[in-house]
Amino acid sequence: MPMITIVLGVLLTALGVGSYFGTDQVSKTALIPAYFGIVTLILGAISWAKPSWRMHAMHGAVLLALVGAAGTVAGLVKLIGGDLAGHARSAAMAKSAMFGLCTFYVVLCVRSFIGARRARRQSTGEPVRR
Repeated sequence: MPMITIVLGVLLTALGVGSYFGTDQVSKTALIPAYFGIVTLILGAISWAKPSWRMHAMHGAVLLALVGAAGTVAGLVKLIGGDLAGHARSAAMAKSAMFGLCTFYVVLCVRSFIGARRARRQSTGEPVRR
């Protein structure tokens, strides 16, 4: 998961920077995905470099992705609703992309956390619940 977290951080950073320059640098809020991406990238690097901190860094990254998904769902709704033009359409597309990336990451993390918990229970001999 650390490598997936790093890739997500790079993708979010690229999305934010691309949105900012793609909209002629009109609004600095287009950089919001980049801010999320930089923090996610740092958390991924921490979890890669410090295995003892991995659980904490990964939980922080998934929490950040959950906040990112929740904060961008409105852009997806606007994009589906249509009738957007110019910078409003670009912003809705960037928010939708961030929503998709963050939601996909949250799903991957939840699956990974469940698998890690099952593996930990099996190694200690605890009964595994389904």
